Amino acid sequence: MSDFHRIKRLPPYVFEQVNRAKAAARANGADIVDLGMGNPDLSAPRHVVEKLVETAGRPRTDRYSASKGIGGLRRAQAGYYERRFGVKLNPDTQVVATLGSKEGFANMAQAITGPGDVVLVPNPSYPIHAFGFLMAGGVIRSVPAEPTPAFFPALERAVVHSIPKPIALVVCYPSNPTAYVASLDFYKDLVAFAKKHELILLSDLAYAEVYFDGEPPPSVLQVPGAMDVTVEFTSMSKTYSMAGWRMGFAVGNERLLAALARVKSYLDYGAFTPIQVAATAALNGPDDCIVEMRDTYRRRRDVMVDAFARAGWKIPAPSASMFAWVEIPEPFRSLGSLEFSKLLIEKADLAVAPGIGFGEHGDDFVRIALVENEQRIRQAARNLRRFLETAEKTLHNVVPLAAHR
Repeated sequence: MSDFHRIKRLPPYVFEQVNRAKAAARANGADIVDLGMGNPDLSAPRHVVEKLVETAGRPRTDRYSASKGIGGLRRAQAGYYERRFGVKLNPDTQVVATLGSKEGFANMAQAITGPGDVVLVPNPSYPIHAFGFLMAGGVIRSVPAEPTPAFFPALERAVVHSIPKPIALVVCYPSNPTAYVASLDFYKDLVAFAKKHELILLSDLAYAEVYFDGEPPPSVLQVPGAMDVTVEFTSMSKTYSMAGWRMGFAVGNERLLAALARVKSYLDYGAFTPIQVAATAALNGPDDCIVEMRDTYRRRRDVMVDAFARAGWKIPAPSASMFAWVEIPEPFRSLGSLEFSKLLIEKADLAVAPGIGFGEHGDDFVRIALVENEQRIRQAARNLRRFLETAEKTLHNVVPLAAHR
């Protein structure tokens, strides 16, 4: 398999190594508290599931669907953007339904990338932000992930030193994996930068509704003129706990969305129509379920921060997203995030995501997802306390691994 050109461009999928270690531990009877994958454990809203059941099994809805999304769903997403962000979208030309935001990113990369095209991507960042472009034949240039004033001088250097000139810039706030959030002022500077350098701006806003402190995260499309250069991706996976339903959206610039829709028309027939109808019911329905989801993750965040600190591992409290981005405890840092993650599975019955899976600049960190209930998070903390209390002995046994980092 490694002989295939596109496969050779992809590094080993480090999360698979963690999954193997997890499976082996469970096969030996271990009760692993899995805070690795950002896979929601909450139920999808009852009225959304009922709409799916009501719509499935009819000859008309069991047929091929619409690749860019049925009209009612695109209108519902436009309605959401107007209510939430004050952004008006034409559902016919500025909204495309995708099979989750991941597929939308990957196919946008296919639509806009030529061989050797340079794309600026935060490091660390969600893997598809880089690898979608690598698979499409592009070249990645890493830029910082944190939305501070220092971001722009780094971007300027990346543009100046890239040959050929970059075609696009990816951003993701609230960020996966770092939980960074961006302000509208930052987005204003970002749009101005993109226009100055003739860059396409691709914004991942999958965690728009998972926030705990302060104002709701903004959309870059709230910036006047952003529509000229921007496509923004959202997802129903976390907002409505519909991860396996694979329902997301790309919205924004008409020309770019037409290119995405053209690529998709060759590759898929869209999501199963009953899923699209149910997703429409979610977007048009009450938002009690969103408030409940947010409250659940906030409680879990608070329990995790408190319990892990008592166990001896201080965790910065994320203000948004369903993840904490946590520095590896100093005694274990030389192991790197992959070996440390395997060690937690083996010695603490705890699974986390190694930071190296999000880019080399994440290797001193792990990502911890709020995807188990409060009781299980406290259990993870108890396991962790026992592990850290025996850290010196554990390190003595694994120190040779550091030489292979």
